[in-house]
Amino acid sequence: MTMYSAITTIPGQDAAEALAAAIEDMDPPAFAVGVFEIEDGSGLREVGAHFEEAPDEIILALLAASFGARPFALSEVPDVDWVAHVRRELSPVEAGRFFVYGSHDADKVPQGRVALLIEAAMAFGTGHHGTTLGCLRAVDRLADQGIVKHRVADVGCGTAVLAMAAAHLWPESVIASDIDPVAVEVAEANVVANGLEGRVICVEAAGFDAPALAQGSPYDLVFANILKGPLIALAPDMAHHVAPGGHVILSGILNEQADEVAGVYARVGFKPVHRDEIVEWTTLTLYRG
Repeated sequence: MTMYSAITTIPGQDAAEALAAAIEDMDPPAFAVGVFEIEDGSGLREVGAHFEEAPDEIILALLAASFGARPFALSEVPDVDWVAHVRRELSPVEAGRFFVYGSHDADKVPQGRVALLIEAAMAFGTGHHGTTLGCLRAVDRLADQGIVKHRVADVGCGTAVLAMAAAHLWPESVIASDIDPVAVEVAEANVVANGLEGRVICVEAAGFDAPALAQGSPYDLVFANILKGPLIALAPDMAHHVAPGGHVILSGILNEQADEVAGVYARVGFKPVHRDEIVEWTTLTLYRG
C-alpha cells in the first residue's frame, strides 16, 4: 500500500504546533504528525505528516499560507518495513574496544571486543551517528588511561548504548534516563538483550529530574548526547551533580556550536580534556576541577 508524506518548515515552535494541530483535523486524517527542531540555528521547525490516503493539496497549500509556512512537499512513500530495511543496511560499528552490532551480524563479533547488541528501533543511538560514535571513542579513551568510574549516568540515553558501554568497563550500576517513554522501553529491552539487568537501571526523566538520579549523585561520569540547547540548559545541574574530579562527555553538538557549549560549561567549573570531530558533529570530554 502506498502512503503519502507532506513536509514543510515554519519559524517558531508555537506556530509549528498550531499548524500540526490543524493538520490533525484534515479529512482524510493523517495517521502521524510531528514537529521537529532543525538544529542549524535558523529557528525553523519541520512539520511532517503521514497519510494513508492522498491528502488534499489545496488544503495543504491553504494551511501553509495561513500559518506562514513554506509550501508543503508532498511525496508518495512505498510500504516498506523500515526497521527490517535498516537492519539489512546497518553494518557493525567499531569504536576502540567496542563493537556495536545488530543480531543479523552476531557471527561477525571479533574475539576480545566489548560487544554491544543494538537493534534498529524507535530510539536514537545505534553507534552509526557521529555523536554516538564520538561518545564511545571518548569513554574508550578514558578507560585506556586507567581511569575508573564508580557512579555513572547517561542522560538522554536513547538505546542506552553508552550506559551499557560504561557498565562493561566498570562493575558498579549505571543509571540511564530519557524523557521519551518509548526510548526507555527500547533501552530496557537492550539491557536485557545484553545480559545487563541490574547493572543498567533505566528511568524516564528530564535531565536529572528523577529520584533514582538524585540518589546516585554526585557522579564520576555523565554522558549527555542530546542537543546544544538542552546541554546549555543542563550545565548548572551538571555542575551540581558531577563530583569534583569527575568527567562529562557531551555530544549532539554541531562543530560550529562546540565553542559556545564548552564556554558555558567552563563558566560552571568544567575544563576541556578532549574534542572529537566526526563529520559535522563534535563530542566534548570535560573535567570538573
